[in-house]
Amino acid sequence: MIRALFTAATGMIGQQMNIDTIANNLANVNTTGFKKSRVNFQDLLYETIKPAGTETAAGTTIPEGIQIGHGVRPSAIAKLFSPGNMIQTGNPLDLVVEGNGFFQIQLPDGTTAYTRDGSFKMNQEGLFMTADGYQLTPAITVPTNYTQLTVGSDGTVSAQVPGSTTPSNLGRIELARFANPSGLDSRLGRNLLVETQASGSPTTGQPGLDGIGLLEQGFVENSNVQVVEEILQMIIAQRAYEANSKVIQSSDEMLQLANNVKR
Repeated sequence: MIRALFTAATGMIGQQMNIDTIANNLANVNTTGFKKSRVNFQDLLYETIKPAGTETAAGTTIPEGIQIGHGVRPSAIAKLFSPGNMIQTGNPLDLVVEGNGFFQIQLPDGTTAYTRDGSFKMNQEGLFMTADGYQLTPAITVPTNYTQLTVGSDGTVSAQVPGSTTPSNLGRIELARFANPSGLDSRLGRNLLVETQASGSPTTGQPGLDGIGLLEQGFVENSNVQVVEEILQMIIAQRAYEANSKVIQSSDEMLQLANNVKR
């Protein structure tokens, strides 16, 4: 009974983390470029009372042993990089990646972060920036007097300026991809991800080549969170939490009965 108390407690702790993850998913249902997370669980060590294959006094072997588990623990919280819905905005600074690529963002300390959020702004110098003022890299400088801005599917940026009959080529947006995007670190928040040893080093290149993805102008990628699915998972987690609490309650009542046997 004491074992059951601790085993059920691990189940409650695990489901609490599950609920926390679902809450974060639902909170970011409208966050541009957000990727939902999922908790993975694994069982804990087992106490072997009688090993399978043990030889009996009669010379036979036991086909099945006795092992009692000690509960569960979260093994990982994985980010799922399935694509979100594309939302048309008509804003020429809004970009979406159709594929596995990430935009490259230069942080104030000179390091590079990565994002799927393509809702860019333009600063006073004509540079593509995030909402927090971080610069898209490689840098693209747009003339402040432009009349039309075009971003091709291959990342080529061109602008029409007064007095010119042909658009000016301003450069090309490059994308990055990772062998294991789930290994990226999201500790910075702000829709930014950071390279880790688990993610591997990024491969950068022109959109449309090597499966890195194409760009689409005038769209943004919405969160890939499905509200109905998250609500369903929340109900399952809540019931699992409740069931584990019932195990603790039942174990406590059994201990109480055992303590009262002598009376």
